[in-house]
Amino acid sequence: MSPSDRAHPASTPRPAITPRRVSIDADGVHLRWHRELPELACVANAVSMMMPHAEPYVVGAIRKTLPSLDPDLADETARYLAQEQQHHRQHRRFNDRLIAEAPYLARFDRVVARAFRILRRWGSDRFAVAFAAGFETVAYASARWVEARLGQLFTSADPTSSSIFLWHLAEEVEHKTVAHDVYWAAHGSRRTYIAGLVTSMVLLGLVASIGTIQLLWHQRRLHRPVAHWRMARWTVSFLFELLPAMAVSALPGHHPSDLADPPFFELWLRDVDPEGGTVPLWTDLDVDQLIDPNEVRSSLRTGR
Repeated sequence: MSPSDRAHPASTPRPAITPRRVSIDADGVHLRWHRELPELACVANAVSMMMPHAEPYVVGAIRKTLPSLDPDLADETARYLAQEQQHHRQHRRFNDRLIAEAPYLARFDRVVARAFRILRRWGSDRFAVAFAAGFETVAYASARWVEARLGQLFTSADPTSSSIFLWHLAEEVEHKTVAHDVYWAAHGSRRTYIAGLVTSMVLLGLVASIGTIQLLWHQRRLHRPVAHWRMARWTVSFLFELLPAMAVSALPGHHPSDLADPPFFELWLRDVDPEGGTVPLWTDLDVDQLIDPNEVRSSLRTGR
């Protein structure tokens, strides 16, 4: 590996990563949690179906590298893994509620689980860590896309379900550098990284597409033009966010810390209750308020 292919040196400042044991009332979760944009709920629910299988795959891959990492990066990685395990737990609870309401999703859940069993069986340890690094790139691009459309996407949405997704995206922003640093410290093949990045994008796209179609079909919205118009707009705008991020991440010398973080998510995490584990609940918010971070904070409330 040439010097230009290496990650930034260890002196690069890293954001503080805080493991949080959150407590979200999953009993209040329902399949149709967005009355104005039901298609958004379908897409988000489909993506959630992947998380309890993707997160353990990522955790297992990264954990194997811990003995080879320097102490500072190993400590940061341990905190990152704690966050990922929380994501797994909360999405499993969320998905179990969805399956209880829509039993047909159980089969889809098994299909996604099988896909990750295949990855474990046929992929190398290097590829698994590359997948993790690529997956974090996709997640970070997703957070940037969502943050730019918060008012548009989540006004009138159920606060509990919205908060689950926003909390997850907030922590993706917080730990955006870790999997990248681990990959380049432990392995460092650019070709394998690109393979893992593309695989993570394609797999997420397939799961989101198949799951969304299934949910729309059972909700009798698959043949509604407005549903396809909304999803087409979201898909195109998301690709304009994702594809440049993927291209930049594959360049020699790139480091995730070079990217400016969307400010909303840092504010979101400041309002997590460390004792009770409650996350801020999303409430209706005028999109114009997003210009002023103080107004954003005033529009969050905790369930303390």
